[in-house]
Parts: sequence; C-alpha cells; structure tokens
Amino acid sequence: MHDPRPDLAPDAGLSREEMEALQREIAAAAVFEDDFSFDPDALSNPLASTVGGDEPPVVVGIDQSFLTNEDGDQDRALSAVVAMRGGEVIERVHAVTSLEIPYIPGLLSFREGAPILAALEELSVDPDLFLFDGSGRIHFRQAGIATHMGVVRDVPSIGVAKSLLCGTPREDTADLPEGTTVAIESNSRVDAPDGTLLGYAVQTRQYDSPDRYINPLYVSPGHRVGPETAADVALDLASSYKLPEPVRLADKYADEAKKGLDK
Repeated sequence: MHDPRPDLAPDAGLSREEMEALQREIAAAAVFEDDFSFDPDALSNPLASTVGGDEPPVVVGIDQSFLTNEDGDQDRALSAVVAMRGGEVIERVHAVTSLEIPYIPGLLSFREGAPILAALEELSVDPDLFLFDGSGRIHFRQAGIATHMGVVRDVPSIGVAKSLLCGTPREDTADLPEGTTVAIESNSRVDAPDGTLLGYAVQTRQYDSPDRYINPLYVSPGHRVGPETAADVALDLASSYKLPEPVRLADKYADEAKKGLDK
C-alpha cells in the first residue's frame, strides 16, 4: 500500500519558481508505469463482478466549471466528480471553492487542484482510478493535473486532454482512423530527455466522411499507470462519444451543477 502525499498538495501562495520546483518533485514521486491491483478490462464491464466474486473497480471522472462574479471575472471553481462501477454511475458529488490565482499555462493544478481535492473529499466510495480532463505526463515538467492529484491522493490516474500542451507526435495525427494511437515523445519544451514516451494521441472516434474529421485526444499517465494502459483505458471507456464516459459525464454534471447554483 502506498502512502498519500498531502505535503505535495497545491499551494497558491507559492511563487512561480516554487510551484515549478514542486512540480519537479511531484514528477520524481510519480510512477509512470502500471502499479495497481484491478483488472483494467473490468472498468466498463458490468459482468466483471461475476469473475472471482469481486466487484468491478471504481473509476472516477473529474472535470470543472467556473463561476463568475458581478464584474464577469472567474472567481470560483465548481469541481464535479462522477464515480462509475461496471459502466454504471454510482455517485456524483461536487464542491465549489474560490480560485486563488489566475490561469498560468503549466500551473493549472495550482489554480484548480484545491477545488478538485475538496470535491474528492465528498466521495463516499474509494476510487480505484482517476480520469482527469487535463494532462498527466504530457506537461512541461511531467506534472500535469492528473499527475499532481494522483500523487497527492496516491491513486492511479490518467490525464485526458483535448489539445497537445507539449511534446511531439512520432507520426502525423491528422484524420486518424478510429482506434489509432500515436506516441507522443518529449522535446526541448519538456523537462525530460528528448524522445521520452509521454503518452499517446488516441483516436477514440472518427467520422465516416472524407470531408471532416475528429481530432484525437492526448492521453497520458498521471500516476501508477503506464502510457499504453492509459491509452487502452481511454479507448475502452469511450462509448458513443469522443471523451471517455467518466470524463464526459463529469463534464455534463459540472454544467448541471453550475446551472443549479445560478438558479
């Protein structure tokens, strides 16, 4: 059993240099290979509980929405968490907390990490895997929000991003066939040796048309998950939509909860 690392929790009071130094410490503590006890094939299989008598693992999707003040400035984050077991939603929770720093590229977890940790405290089930709408190892200092939160909570985690923050695809990623994965390796913008495998461009869905195409997702290990497993999980959990279902439902729930607060 691993120990969580609350000492690495995001602190908005740090200077930029201190935040970046903490990210390097987080990356050093992260495990970018498979280190979990559950069967990944059971994440979306409702019949998995019949095998060996164990219940399927709990996979948790995490996303955020933002609230504005009277001046139109974003001042609070609503963090939405959706827990699923065997493809079924078993719990939804959210938390609203203040945003303490502005958006700074590469330091997203210091802006949004505290709200996420607050929402995770509301969960009554124990998560086996986190899926974040954001980056894991595909990050300037190999410590995106999925890595940061995964290490702090010591839960296997995966980052699923809609755009490529850094790194270089080893092949062209335009108009990929559904089910294709393309390796993303580090470059001069990443605090890692050039050529380090950071994650994959993952084509979960594609149009059956020569005139338009869907861009891939950029999937990377956060903590205690290897890059190949992260890509496989993203593919397996994407049903009829581009996003893996836990993240898609967290995004939908974040919008629902935000509308409820507006009312």
